[in-house]
Amino acid sequence: MTTPVQARPAEGAGRRALWLAFASVVLTLVLPLAGFVMSLFALVASVRAIRALRSVTKPVTSAIVGIVVASLALLIAAGVTAMQFYFSDELAAYTECGRGAGTVTAQNECVDQLERAMEKKMPFVRPGDVQFPFPP
Repeated sequence: MTTPVQARPAEGAGRRALWLAFASVVLTLVLPLAGFVMSLFALVASVRAIRALRSVTKPVTSAIVGIVVASLALLIAAGVTAMQFYFSDELAAYTECGRGAGTVTAQNECVDQLERAMEKKMPFVRPGDVQFPFPP
């Protein structure tokens, strides 16, 4: 005889959704593409948590906060991932340049080349207008 599978209690659904949302923020800061996927997962879990909490007439505040946090993480992850794909050639060239740079002067030249290459690829910025926060 098998025992019936019990569903998770609805009381903890909002808390689980909130933890998933916070995990998506952390993952977005470490690996943006993985954070993007985790944010989608957290959004789905938060929406399901709202349904579960409403079915047992519990407050849905934690699930709503989970939706907000996961949405922000999703936007940040999508933006960073899009920028990484858009500038992938420039970033690959910078990595190759950095591997061959043995001196500080050579490393600074790699940074300058990256800045110039990124400025050329940005149609809305005139060359020389962007100041990157890299040390000289």
